[in-house]
Amino acid sequence: MKPVKVGLLGLGTVGTGVVRIVEGHHDDLQSQAGSPISIGKIAVKNKRKARNISVDPAIITEDPWEVVRDPDIDVVIEVMGGVENTKELIMAALANGKHVVTANKDLMALHGPELLAKARANGCDILYEASVAGGIPIIRTLIEGFSSDRITKIMGIVNGTTNYILTKMSQEGAAYADVLREAQALGYAEADPTSDVEGLDAARKMTILATLGFRTEIELSDVDVTGISGVTQEDIQYAKQLGYAIKLLGIAESKDDGISVSVQPTLVKLSHPIASVGGVYNAVYVYGEAVGETMFYGPGAGELPTATSIVADLVAVIKNAKLGINGRLASIPYKAKKLKRDDQITSKFFMLLHVEDQTGVLMQIAQVFAACEVSIESVMQPSTPGKPGAELMIITHEASKAAMNRVLDGFRNLSAVRAIKSVYRVEG
Repeated sequence: MKPVKVGLLGLGTVGTGVVRIVEGHHDDLQSQAGSPISIGKIAVKNKRKARNISVDPAIITEDPWEVVRDPDIDVVIEVMGGVENTKELIMAALANGKHVVTANKDLMALHGPELLAKARANGCDILYEASVAGGIPIIRTLIEGFSSDRITKIMGIVNGTTNYILTKMSQEGAAYADVLREAQALGYAEADPTSDVEGLDAARKMTILATLGFRTEIELSDVDVTGISGVTQEDIQYAKQLGYAIKLLGIAESKDDGISVSVQPTLVKLSHPIASVGGVYNAVYVYGEAVGETMFYGPGAGELPTATSIVADLVAVIKNAKLGINGRLASIPYKAKKLKRDDQITSKFFMLLHVEDQTGVLMQIAQVFAACEVSIESVMQPSTPGKPGAELMIITHEASKAAMNRVLDGFRNLSAVRAIKSVYRVEG
């Protein structure tokens, strides 16, 4: 049994978890992989930094190129983050015949197809299960578990920070800004939370999932993105009254030979399984033509959950090497991309309007909907004592995004409408 030496790029939270599992589960991993596994070299930014794990100083380097060029390293695990410099390192590792395991969603969303092609050309694996949904094995499931099916929709909570914020707002009635500060204090949100709260992190993950699910090269720029910074406590409470929860959902659909991918706050029926996913947990709902509906749930981040996915990929690389199939199993997109236009993207919609409290307003609003050929499913006027004007909660029947944009333009030109306070997609 030839020993397998691993080079680690990064020793932060996830890198530490990888070392813990490789060293702590040594016998189990050797049984699974058929070879002993050891950490041969680790690249860090600062060798003198205090760490909560003991590592042999002889294998620590501040030069990541030492890892990718070391002839004794068989597999490079990348957990240092970044894009362009990291891409250079991984391309070099692949060129040197080293297999790669990465947790880097940004890298795979932006350069995945190029890296996969480079890996295949060099007879190497590049696996990236941990780049989406932490400890949930969703990528392997899409590639292998659904290989005999045709996926029509992927819908998921793929960012734990935003789910934590929306859960706390819903359960405790707290304001968005207050919960965000709490999430930052707990380490769930970065000092600059933009990537999470504005939906960019989720958009990168949906780029990866849509590419795999639909076998088409989806780019980050193809994703329509709206974050949660505009979600108010009022929105959440009104949604509850109607029987919905608000979740930041990534939604990718392939229907009628067209694809749409979005990330946006969405009203989800409380009876839908994904509505009950709280805190920092993730969940991905997959619709297949043959299998029907399936849901995958679990921790979306964290030291050991993410490291578990990384080490599982490491074991898969070693097994592939024993079978002589490294580089042959990569899921390369092969279908031509055809994105839907706004007039082809349909859903139900919720809107909250602040209107004049006078006779005939509802008729004027109904006329705008009728002119745009959008049908209303329900209208509710909540009690707002002491407030000027009135508020209307409206849920439409299925309508196109283009038609809803015309409705909104009509309301902006209607004097009876004081403000369009919220507009959300509705699922379930």
